[in-house]
Amino acid sequence: MDWLSANVLPALHPSGLIARMPTTSPLHILLIDDHAMLRSGLRMVLERGFIGARIEEAESLAGVARDQAAQPDLVLLDIELPGLNGLDGLTVLKARWLGTPVVMLSSHVEPDTVRQALERGAAAYLTKAEPADKIISTLERVLRGELAVTPQTTMGNAAPYLTARQCEVLALLTEGLSNKLIGRRLDLSENTVRGHVQAVLAHLQVVSRSEASYAARQRGLVR
Repeated sequence: MDWLSANVLPALHPSGLIARMPTTSPLHILLIDDHAMLRSGLRMVLERGFIGARIEEAESLAGVARDQAAQPDLVLLDIELPGLNGLDGLTVLKARWLGTPVVMLSSHVEPDTVRQALERGAAAYLTKAEPADKIISTLERVLRGELAVTPQTTMGNAAPYLTARQCEVLALLTEGLSNKLIGRRLDLSENTVRGHVQAVLAHLQVVSRSEASYAARQRGLVR
């Protein structure tokens, strides 16, 4: 059973956002951004979207290393940070907290920046200009274990064609292979495969592996 099914129930919120009421353990979110005003605004969005959630803040990755002990359920990470930047810090966080999804939240929308974040293991990439309900819905998908590539960024800048490597990944994906097995077959790391899978989803404008398989067959990309 996924985290949302096991831990939260839907509830209406006066703001109009989809709110969540905790039923067992509270959701633990770590927000890492060096702008205090932005953190304050995001905290309000998260508190309205995930009622009862435990939200902690840090202004740098050094602060996380110094003060953070408990493993969070979800991390929101900015790219431009004092000291170690978010892209490099993403690898550190993924190694420290295995299984905790990290969502990049940045003002950068350049395709190369998005690609680097996804290749390094980001569960999703959001811009700071996203509306509150879009942020909450994306985070909900991430907590369910879905790949949540942001359409307004990655999909909007998707390449007009798949690379040869992405075609190989797509073919194996449609056979039902996991990222780990695809990596073994192609001699790639699991993180690299994850990046290719997310690029394929963005290109096909779908949000799941099953939808990608269906879309690929409909378009004649695979047999």
